[in-house]
Amino acid sequence: MLVEQITIPNKKFKDFRFLIKLTATMAIIKINNIARHFYLGNEVIKALKKIDISIEKNEFVALMGQSGSGKSTLMNIIGCLDTPTSGSYHLANQNVSSLNDNSLAEIRNKEIGFIFQSFNLLPKSTALENVMLPLVYAGYNNKIRYQKAIDALEKVNLSDRVNHKPNELSGGQRQRVAVARALVNNPSIILADEPTGNLDSRTSKEIMGLFKDIHKKGNTIIIVTHEENIARYAKRIIRLKDGEIESDEINKSLKNS
Repeated sequence: MLVEQITIPNKKFKDFRFLIKLTATMAIIKINNIARHFYLGNEVIKALKKIDISIEKNEFVALMGQSGSGKSTLMNIIGCLDTPTSGSYHLANQNVSSLNDNSLAEIRNKEIGFIFQSFNLLPKSTALENVMLPLVYAGYNNKIRYQKAIDALEKVNLSDRVNHKPNELSGGQRQRVAVARALVNNPSIILADEPTGNLDSRTSKEIMGLFKDIHKKGNTIIIVTHEENIARYAKRIIRLKDGEIESDEINKSLKNS
């Protein structure tokens, strides 16, 4: 049974991680009646049309849909990269729809780990330096940044590539660096946008196996994909079409490898 309201005296925004841990039995992500419109001259593009979604802690969810379905728009809102035109979005009982840009940036850096199709690594920085970057923004000193980044790279089996730059790594290794960067702040939520889109089938399988291991350790994972075989690694599949939820089902054909 979900807990709808929790009152914590004298707790401020800086204790957001505490709130997420406290609400382990409730929806970490709660989206109510969300709509997102874009305006091109006199034309209104309704990318999302009154979406309702609830995601529990430690769920592994795939958002599926063809181009134009609204899946990427929805992920941007979940990741606090965009705000809805209407409706509400609660992240661990905090209405992030009403937060200012600085507060949203703090949530993105500390509570959400992003993984992208194009890796988004700094080309002139080493794997270690790329993974350390979120920790710089989080205010950790250099000694702690170094150790946390080393630990994260070890988790993705790249301890022997810490001083390599992106152009010295394979596609799979670059994505592993991106995964390590997403994990380094110990986020509560991992958002992955087409994470295997630039990888061959063998490497895609390795990366999805890595996601399954991360999920087993307690992370909430949301993957955006248009590939059915990738979505089958998730325990729940939400399909979008024309800005609306077409289906939301438990995956009965779960891939284990």
